[in-house]
Amino acid sequence: MAKSDYYAILGVRRDASADEIKRAYRRLARELHPDVNPDPATQERFKEINRAYEVLSDPNKRQMYDMGADPSAPGATAGGAGGFGAGFPFSDIMDAFFGTGGAGRGPRSRARRGRNATIRVELDLREAAFGTTREIVVDTAVLCEMCQGSGTSPGTHPDTCDLCHGRGEVSQVTRSFLGQVMTSRPCPQCGGYGTIIRHPCQECSGDGRVRTRRTIKVRIPAGVEDGTHIQLAGEGEVGPGGGPPGDLFLEIAELPHEIFERRGDDLHCTVQIPMTAAALGTSITIDTLDGKEEIDVRPGTQSGQVIPLYGKGVQRLNESGRGDLLIHVNVETPTRLDAQQEELLRQLAKLRGEERPPGKFAPGQQGFFSRLRDAFNGR
Repeated sequence: MAKSDYYAILGVRRDASADEIKRAYRRLARELHPDVNPDPATQERFKEINRAYEVLSDPNKRQMYDMGADPSAPGATAGGAGGFGAGFPFSDIMDAFFGTGGAGRGPRSRARRGRNATIRVELDLREAAFGTTREIVVDTAVLCEMCQGSGTSPGTHPDTCDLCHGRGEVSQVTRSFLGQVMTSRPCPQCGGYGTIIRHPCQECSGDGRVRTRRTIKVRIPAGVEDGTHIQLAGEGEVGPGGGPPGDLFLEIAELPHEIFERRGDDLHCTVQIPMTAAALGTSITIDTLDGKEEIDVRPGTQSGQVIPLYGKGVQRLNESGRGDLLIHVNVETPTRLDAQQEELLRQLAKLRGEERPPGKFAPGQQGFFSRLRDAFNGR
């Protein structure tokens, strides 16, 4: 089985520092985590970046990997094959006794997968609830049309490296207690590619891609909410050397609404009605996402009571049905009364026997002296 290119999986150079490897892994882990992208193909890539980071973040395993061994392979150990130290991977032991060298690995490809990109998309509540279509403008890397990703000027081709003779690596013989040991490393002249571009493309300077701005028409499904990530496979930037493109992620930012507060698929709002309307009952007209709707307020409605409108909330993401609209009633008590209004209220209080109402505590509430006693008792 061919050895995976862990550097390409993480999108870093072979000489990347430990901090660069860690930053690349964290960025990819956030984008590809199964909680964000449940797609099976994405989950497999998430496993790949974890395997790559496990090897490249460990200095000993990384050294083994750079010398041709794969420490993550079944049966491999941090010390290399056969229990030798990290400085003596299996290929070097075979070199010492049989002189086989590191043949078979070959030069690495110039084509690498492009990086993923994330774009923030702002939606109002109606767009998030019912879905919408947006045209997204992205600044990205695309395939160079002049060289078609090869990186060379028209009519020219890469030359074979005269230092490694196209192998992409150079070998060095050192002496140890085992005798002569041959080690291999990427060719410093060609960077491990085995070829040298002596006449780079004037359009892309040998990178095989150019920067440009393009517009993508995207359908955003109904029911998305703040923080939702939408994956557009293959819509990211083209990789170096004409490599396959990465993915584009849309991060949804839902704007606040002037009336409704969203909690999952349900919507909440508050209406204020006068004390007389709450006591006698009334009908009021409110705005919903579907337009205006008239609701009945029953006589005796209390402040804090909730009136539900079923199926008037947000469309459920990737499911049928909608949430509910919950209307919280706030009863207003008048603060300024003229003489006639005050007299009428006094008459009503007299008829109801409420001129001097007894104070009643609701269940679970405490009076002043009870709270004072608890404070002194340290409760």
